[in-house]
Amino acid sequence: MTDNDVLEPAVGPDLRAAGLKALREALPGVFPEGDIDLRDGQLGEDLVEIGLTTVYGALWAREGLGSRDRSLVTLGVLIALGAETELRTHFRIALTNGLTEDELAEVIYHSAGYAGYPRATAARTAARAALAG
Repeated sequence: MTDNDVLEPAVGPDLRAAGLKALREALPGVFPEGDIDLRDGQLGEDLVEIGLTTVYGALWAREGLGSRDRSLVTLGVLIALGAETELRTHFRIALTNGLTEDELAEVIYHSAGYAGYPRATAARTAARAALAG
């Protein structure tokens, strides 16, 4: 890709399809093939659908970074935010994307210097929970 190349983002159904593909690659075996409805009939049910198109369709499906690199960036951001619920999922995704448990530990250690010890400790707890089950 050159500086003159422009990536045209997918839109509408294409963005959703790209998101489903990226999500299935990140969490193999979790989501059945074909079109699926991620709504659960409860308050805020569209949030997962919004994440599917905006995060997985518009970001994870982009060219420019591989999924392994995206996992590293995502873990760093989520650790800095203290987003423990999302970290549990993304530690599993990071393993799928080729990171080792030793590398996950290094991400946690490194984050302690930038995001703080409490955030790193919370990330370690989330990683242990994710890797245990």
